[in-house]
Amino acid sequence: MAANDTISDMLTRIRNANLARHKTVDIPSTKMTRSIAQVLKEEGFIADFEETAEGIKHHLVLTLKYQGKSREPIIKNLKRISRPGLRVYSNRKELPRVLGGIGIAIVSTSSGIMTDRDARQRGIGGEVLCYVW
Repeated sequence: MAANDTISDMLTRIRNANLARHKTVDIPSTKMTRSIAQVLKEEGFIADFEETAEGIKHHLVLTLKYQGKSREPIIKNLKRISRPGLRVYSNRKELPRVLGGIGIAIVSTSSGIMTDRDARQRGIGGEVLCYVW
């Protein structure tokens, strides 16, 4: 697996863990994946995350959230928008609304990684990394 798109890798791992109803999922830790995990936690899509180190390899362990007796995943879908082959940028006026505000768009801005809502409030645009709902 080419480790050049850590974000796609992270989203795929979360998606697969959700489908298998895993409680936790391991993700290689980078500044970017840490920031995305932080946003997912703040927005209530995951219960928690912690960083574990194994020698020089750092991992994030995300604790996934499910609801009800059937353990429906809180995260219904994750969609990669901007990717290494095709970057997608948005100015503050064009920031996407995901499912009319039900979901979030995670945006990489000059002030760090944040949701489309935060970016809109601060009046800044950036690279649209992914949608989560």
